[in-house]
Amino acid sequence: MKRQAYRPILITDASRSQGDQLTSRQRRYVVMMGIRVACVIVGAVLVGAQAPLLWLWLPLVALGMVLIPWLAVLLANDRPPKEEHRLMNRFSSRPQAGAEPPPMSLTAEERAAHKVIDVEP
Repeated sequence: MKRQAYRPILITDASRSQGDQLTSRQRRYVVMMGIRVACVIVGAVLVGAQAPLLWLWLPLVALGMVLIPWLAVLLANDRPPKEEHRLMNRFSSRPQAGAEPPPMSLTAEERAAHKVIDVEP
């Protein structure tokens, strides 16, 4: 029987560690720079081989050589995105099944029943 690799279950809403974030950004940067090197090599081969439609392919390769390093630096220095509406989940009350929602305001009788604690005598 083949063993299946089990992935750990995430039980916290904590963000990834700084080391994990740095490693993923470094990998993304290296991959993007590898694509740039491939663009340089493809451009050199196209020029050397006098490829048909060189006027079309050479600007596309040059655009890749210019834009990819710019994007690689931006993405390598960027932090992971924040969770959308993170604080909304913290402050929203989740009603339980069968429970009535709390009243929006107290009536005069209910206010009289509550003891008010004041700092000054």
